[in-house]
Amino acid sequence: MIGLVLAGYLLGGIPFGIVVSKAMGLPDPRTVGSKNVGFTNVLRVSGKTAGILTLIGDMGKGWVMGVAAAQLFQDEWMILTVALAPFLGHLFSPFLGFKGGKGVATALGSVLGVAPTIGLTLLAIWLAAVAVWKYSSGGALAAFGLFPLIAAVVHPTLPFTLFAVVVSGLIVIMHKGNIERLWRGTESRIGQRG
Repeated sequence: MIGLVLAGYLLGGIPFGIVVSKAMGLPDPRTVGSKNVGFTNVLRVSGKTAGILTLIGDMGKGWVMGVAAAQLFQDEWMILTVALAPFLGHLFSPFLGFKGGKGVATALGSVLGVAPTIGLTLLAIWLAAVAVWKYSSGGALAAFGLFPLIAAVVHPTLPFTLFAVVVSGLIVIMHKGNIERLWRGTESRIGQRG
């Protein structure tokens, strides 16, 4: 299991926002817009194609590890430890000096891999909130703010509830600046160019 956790962490550390941008001859997302390597900033500064490819890459690395863990292990602690690894790799990428993105897409991928129904529920909340408010950060905070509650109701085991609390807590911490901008009314909306 240790090898799979390490592989998940390294996979999670791949900054697809940078990889996609460089492959397409677009600006490094660390130098433009919010300077974040994730989907929202790439979408804002480099357009839909780059943004969608970044989203697929970041979600995919979480999903791959979640599915692999669910197939290989029976113990829920082991499954969720492996599923957590790419999320932590994305937040603290060894390829970016242990800095990274905010983890929303990778977390969604991991949850989809180990608990598809809950993952789809979180995705639906995120999309609905973004459709209403036009804030990607607001949608992420709405979805993952509810994640521990959804986990406690739908999958009420200690490992999964703890997984939900850890993931949601880290996402809230990583969105501290977004929360401040949402409060002040200065947060950028989806579709608003950088």
